[in-house]
Amino acid sequence: MVTSFRQGLKEAGYVDGHNVAIEFRWAEGHYDRLPAMAADLVRRQVSVIASGGTPAAFAAKAATSTIPTVILVGVDPVQLGLVGSFNRPGGNVTGLALLTVELEAKKLELLHELLPTATAIALLVNPMTPLTESETKVLQDAAPSLGLDLHVLNASNKSQIDAAFAALVELRATALIVSVDTFLNNSRGQIVALAARYAVPAVYGVRDYVNAGGLMSYGTDLVDAYRQQGIYAGKILKGARPADLPIQQVTKVELVINLTTAKKLGLTFPTTLLGRADELME
Repeated sequence: MVTSFRQGLKEAGYVDGHNVAIEFRWAEGHYDRLPAMAADLVRRQVSVIASGGTPAAFAAKAATSTIPTVILVGVDPVQLGLVGSFNRPGGNVTGLALLTVELEAKKLELLHELLPTATAIALLVNPMTPLTESETKVLQDAAPSLGLDLHVLNASNKSQIDAAFAALVELRATALIVSVDTFLNNSRGQIVALAARYAVPAVYGVRDYVNAGGLMSYGTDLVDAYRQQGIYAGKILKGARPADLPIQQVTKVELVINLTTAKKLGLTFPTTLLGRADELME
């Protein structure tokens, strides 16, 4: 995603190390670190703050009301009070809003299409994430219409991820949906390895998991989203005011399937599902 952000900056006329310097701060899913990181950037009087993820957006907004901030969130930023409106954000915050919760029911449908005889599905979430409650409700509402029982598994640290997979086996869940969350995404190596160990077909919201050996992802094209965030940051560096830059709604969605992983799991994807995939990895 860093590469994509840099590409956006370049398209706006800025090259890291040439006419702009990027100060990176990584919380690695530890959301309690974000306020101090945001405060440090404010003390350094940076020209623009670019935040990835909803918790980081809230930390940046709390840290400054003057430094221009370009957020990238998977929630309605107006509903949560991050901006005044989509067309006229007001204040010092603008950015991009991704489709996240809106895609959850589709993930359930994809698993049902792949595994029509499955009766129990697990959902792995980070309870510390603002999206979790609405995401869970959407899936709990959708599951009965497909004849599925949904089991919610919580994990906000690596040991809890191990425990969640052990619980998944005890619950006899035959497939898994992994929530879109920064901590879980940063733990994708562990999650993908556990899914392989327990032979659990899983669908993810970010293609990074599929690149790491996960079975299938359905979600927003984050590569393009971070590129657009870089373009917005570049516009602000050129003098644009955040209050005048509308919140962009990123609607480009991609379905990615890892055929090598499917073969290892002994799964055959329906041709109708393969035909809808944006990318088949082998």
